[in-house]
Amino acid sequence: MERVFDIIVVGGGIVGAATLYKLQERNPNLSILLLEKEKALANHQTGNNSGVIHSGIYYNPGSNKAINCVKGRRELVKFAQEYNVRHDVCGKIIAAIDEKELPHLEKIMRHGKENDIEDMVRVTAEEVKEIEPFCESIGGIHVGCTGIIDFRGATEKMAEVAKAKQAKTEVKLGEEATSFERVGDETIVKTNKDTYRAKYLVFCGGLQADRLAKKDGVKLKEKIVGFRGDYYELTEQAKHKVRHLIYPVPNPDFPFLGVHFTRMVNGDIECGPNAVFTFKREGYGKTDFDLNDTVDALTYGGTWRLFMNNVRFGIDEYRRAFSKKLFLQTLQRLIPSLTMDDIEPGRAGVRALLLRQDGDTRDDFRIEYTDHSIHVLNAPSPAATASLAIGEQVAEMVEKRFL
Repeated sequence: MERVFDIIVVGGGIVGAATLYKLQERNPNLSILLLEKEKALANHQTGNNSGVIHSGIYYNPGSNKAINCVKGRRELVKFAQEYNVRHDVCGKIIAAIDEKELPHLEKIMRHGKENDIEDMVRVTAEEVKEIEPFCESIGGIHVGCTGIIDFRGATEKMAEVAKAKQAKTEVKLGEEATSFERVGDETIVKTNKDTYRAKYLVFCGGLQADRLAKKDGVKLKEKIVGFRGDYYELTEQAKHKVRHLIYPVPNPDFPFLGVHFTRMVNGDIECGPNAVFTFKREGYGKTDFDLNDTVDALTYGGTWRLFMNNVRFGIDEYRRAFSKKLFLQTLQRLIPSLTMDDIEPGRAGVRALLLRQDGDTRDDFRIEYTDHSIHVLNAPSPAATASLAIGEQVAEMVEKRFL
């Protein structure tokens, strides 16, 4: 016999957990089930990203990314303070290396002002040195409200707090939702272990968002394409060379922020990530391969348009993925004194991008709905920082459209 819930949330990354938390906070009488196919929450994008609490400085004013990042950041810091989630609002430097970068640096500064970013100031090369003594630059921006956090711990705490508000609410790990069948005004959700019923569904599927949408009957033109990001770590002898966070000025023609330095909450210093097309959506190794994922991506026109639009960048990223020397050369643009002995291979993460048919990856956060479900279809960085704001937005949509 199927177990019945008011709402089922599919996906246990931080956006799914934040959605559960917000729905439960606003509607304490609802029974909600969170389904996660892995054996732990936050096992994919959330638990394998760089752990940065983003300020919101980069994003186009008025966009969902800008609005939700700023709002979500402030709320995430308060949440971390209230529930003792490891974090540190340590600030970061965006360092310019070349005169050609200065116009884009000024544009970032303007965006920051329009996005109401607090504690943000233009700094000289000398002032950069005072904050990060080993960073060579011609000046930059100091963003004091940027921080670092244990996103996995935050995800687990959101789910824990939500469950404490309603005894009938549950989180099921190791259960993959395999089918959705609409019967009357309810949906039967089958997993690899059980069957459930609910009137309404919320999908926060990350790397599998497009496939889950199609299973739920959503007609979607775009596809999710995965990009792996490899990290190096500074060895013990080199950790003193980075105090907080150091970012380059991002190339406006490339849809990622560039290789940067991040002090993690455990004290490690990570360097990265690069961004290379992955032949397996949930593949974290350089040679990981899945036939279905590869065919899915390479038979999609948007993938090839992305490749054609970014040929030089793509080749450089792939070369760097397999060459420690090339990776080091990129890092040395910001910290010239780094040597081969100062870095060692670290972990990897995979980013999901809902790729448009024209190959554009710079789509905003995107949420769509049917008569019984809501789909968070595109939530790349800074979605982890913005998670509580996204969760609030989804909860408001649920109340407006369904309850």
